[in-house]
Amino acid sequence: MKDKKKGVLHLLIVLLVIAGLSVVTLVGIGNQHKGSAKNIRLGLDLAGGVSITYQTVKENPTTTEMNDTVYKMQKRVENYSTEATVYKEGDNRVNIDIPGVQDANKVLEELGKAGSISFVDPNGKEVINGSHIKTAKEGIITENGQNKYVVNLTLNTKGAELFATATKEFQGKPISIVYDGKEINAPIVEAVITNGQAQISQPSYDEARNLASTIRIGALPLELKEIRSNVVGAKLGDEAVDTSLLAATIGFVLVIIFMIAFYRIPGLAAGIALCLYIVAVLVVLNGANVTLTLPGIAGIILSIGMAVDANVIIFTRIKEELATGKTVRSAIKIGFDKALSAIVDGNITTLIAAAVLWFKGSGTVKGFAQTLAIGIVISMFTALVVTKYTLLALYNLGFNKEKFYGIQKESKIFNFTKHIKKFFAISGILIAIGVVALFVNKASIGNILNYGLDFKGGTSTQVTFPGTIPSNTELEKFVGGIIGEAEVGVSPVVGEKAVVIKTRELSLDERKKVTESFVDTYKADESKITMESISATVSSEMKTDAIVSVIIATICMLIYIWFRFKDINFASSAVLALVHDVLVVLMVYAVARISVGNTFIACMLTIVGYSINATIVIFDRIRENKKAMKRTDVLEDVVNRSISQTISRSINTSFTTFIMVFVLFILGVDSIREFTLPLMAGIICGAYSSVCITGTLWYVMKTKLSKKKTA
Repeated sequence: MKDKKKGVLHLLIVLLVIAGLSVVTLVGIGNQHKGSAKNIRLGLDLAGGVSITYQTVKENPTTTEMNDTVYKMQKRVENYSTEATVYKEGDNRVNIDIPGVQDANKVLEELGKAGSISFVDPNGKEVINGSHIKTAKEGIITENGQNKYVVNLTLNTKGAELFATATKEFQGKPISIVYDGKEINAPIVEAVITNGQAQISQPSYDEARNLASTIRIGALPLELKEIRSNVVGAKLGDEAVDTSLLAATIGFVLVIIFMIAFYRIPGLAAGIALCLYIVAVLVVLNGANVTLTLPGIAGIILSIGMAVDANVIIFTRIKEELATGKTVRSAIKIGFDKALSAIVDGNITTLIAAAVLWFKGSGTVKGFAQTLAIGIVISMFTALVVTKYTLLALYNLGFNKEKFYGIQKESKIFNFTKHIKKFFAISGILIAIGVVALFVNKASIGNILNYGLDFKGGTSTQVTFPGTIPSNTELEKFVGGIIGEAEVGVSPVVGEKAVVIKTRELSLDERKKVTESFVDTYKADESKITMESISATVSSEMKTDAIVSVIIATICMLIYIWFRFKDINFASSAVLALVHDVLVVLMVYAVARISVGNTFIACMLTIVGYSINATIVIFDRIRENKKAMKRTDVLEDVVNRSISQTISRSINTSFTTFIMVFVLFILGVDSIREFTLPLMAGIICGAYSSVCITGTLWYVMKTKLSKKKTA
């Protein structure tokens, strides 16, 4: 009776926490409704935002000057949103899209006029200028228990040399900060600064922020003037948002039904914990002012998959302990204990990747990393704490018989190592198909992949309508039919009867045909139809940032796995399996000629996270069984047994994650389908590689390659 009361109390606490968080997601906290799901900042693709166009004061800027300006402006606007994009329009214009804001005038005011910045010594000679400044960021430091507000200034190598000379000469004297010809600040040089890292004290945080903002905008290679600004609607439209929410709800319900059907009472506990996970993620997304876009949704889908995976690992362990004759309570305790290392290692490796992507990446990469990290932290807590707490509560309520948990049947041991050559051949064929497709694409469409607007730029067309604006879907089909191209982006201009349509680069004849079609079909005023060439929103610097981030993240994961498993072969085979999965998904992009845009980066990063997590589970079991090896045991048998014991986990986790993405694919609009199709391929490939490649690859490296090295 006492246990029942405890069970009721504990279950009631969990349900009350879920109810409380649900209220927060519906209403929010305080006057600003912090935590409210309806106030989550959505990206341009989901909810629209502000679009601003600048023109250079210099008439004929060089390509280098324009590229540097775009990149520096990208870093500048990421203070508003990690998903903000900056790209060239024509030869001397810079376009900025900032999601999640509606007041264009406020943004323009905060961005400031892009004049020139320079630091001038007391004799009136320039010490450094904007070309020497890398970053300027407001901050707070604590000295003697009191807060001081500063601007943290970082200079490049040349700037550091010049600044060191000046601060040595003028220590104790002011160096003026001159913006657009006017002195805006004159900090006293308190010490010689030789490392290119300076701090400028300010009276308040707001003043520190304003000064940092002014220095950043003044550090642009080119002076800019604003020529137009407007508020744009969602690129994907309300239909895409509504269908995505419906698909996510249906997929989530199906996952919970599957968990209960397959794992019984533990599945019910997982369902309750996953409900808490969802509302907690929604609260944090709003509370942390995260901008949610399609790539961000990918991060959440991955973290949901990892949350389900953690529960599947735990429940499989519980069933295995029950099969050995343990009591239910004992099996629950041991099951959680034995599952801990695989869950922690899998999540930490992915969290390491997310951290590196956050610090080193930009734009889409940064947004993906942010949502992924939030999801991982919350999913680990819900799986290891909330699920356990709920499961014990249900046990105390009377669900304490084995029939409520199920007993793991003895795993049939498949001889995976016997078929190593077949598995490697299948993988080789898939990758070879991808390589051939890349060459075919190069010959037929001019590029190895079907690069979209985000990667190669195109034409931006603004059309004003005399009457009701057609839907995004209608306009996409209309323009796509004219130019024979599926990829068409449409963004309504809020407050006006106009839309901005982005397509591939159009020829003069195509531009004329599009204009005439709008005039004939929609009676649009030809004088109010404007067209401009636009650059890629993913700059070469952003591509470099993404590649460098992934390389560093991979190295960090390799080092962590090496450290945790005390075997370089585990780390090496994990990275090779990761590369295998990425190459197979790349093959899907190449063969199906799926448009490669911002979501391509997020998709690939999702596959990396999914692949490494699946691999860790196999390796954790190999490590455990290897420790328990008897003298008569053969390493090959250990590998086969380990893979066979975890095969149900691999299939069930892949299935539940696949359900989430598949429902999105079925119900989503075309752009959602282009995003989810390669994700589904990645999930299937991840399941295949975790079962057939990772363990056998480790076995080959451990035995065959080690023998050759010894010889």
